[in-house]
Amino acid sequence: MRDWMKRIPPEDLRTYRKGGFLSDMQPGRRAALIVVDVTMGFCGAEDLTLEQAIDQYPTACGPSSWVAMPKIAALIDLFRARDLPIVYSLADMYDPRWTGNATKSNATLRRPGFNDFPPSIAPREKDWVMSKEKASAFFHTPLTIHLTREGVDTLFFCGVSTSGCVRATVVDGFSNGYRTFVVDECCFDRSEFAHAANLFDLNAKYAAVISLDEARAIMEGRQLAAAE
Repeated sequence: MRDWMKRIPPEDLRTYRKGGFLSDMQPGRRAALIVVDVTMGFCGAEDLTLEQAIDQYPTACGPSSWVAMPKIAALIDLFRARDLPIVYSLADMYDPRWTGNATKSNATLRRPGFNDFPPSIAPREKDWVMSKEKASAFFHTPLTIHLTREGVDTLFFCGVSTSGCVRATVVDGFSNGYRTFVVDECCFDRSEFAHAANLFDLNAKYAAVISLDEARAIMEGRQLAAAE
């Protein structure tokens, strides 16, 4: 059983299964990868504690960012090797007086280096870097236009935070008719509880939550393994 699933009460698993949730999902014909907000502002510098990272950037997730980073890099490489679309989202450095914050937090995003990408996962020329003003990468953005032009019917997601922008983007992706896959080791959050609870709920209702190895198997055309 995966680490995040160990945090889910067994009675909740039984209840969801009895209700018909936690069903399988199969990929379609062409996939894209959505890398949600993996910037220094949501990570903090490497080797900082969570508290120190939050002092640097109030929205940072600290050590969990850097545990996930090499796995995110490996997932990106899977898509690059197959010349499949990759979209990076980042926070628009807008003036919240006009549109409001992406959350009800009053934390400012306007700090030097906030939207810098860690070098190991930095976008390349063929990747689309797309700014967004709210949690979901679909909300009032041209993302669906791009995916339609690319002939995409399947989306893989990674990034931060699992409970915030990743969740919002996945739910909107599913609502827009895409087959949705969340790669669990490639997502992170400042709260391990929130990370686990949201992966569980996404897996129950809006996506298949899979491992990096399972993502690799899908890319290689093999059958998706069981979720547990």
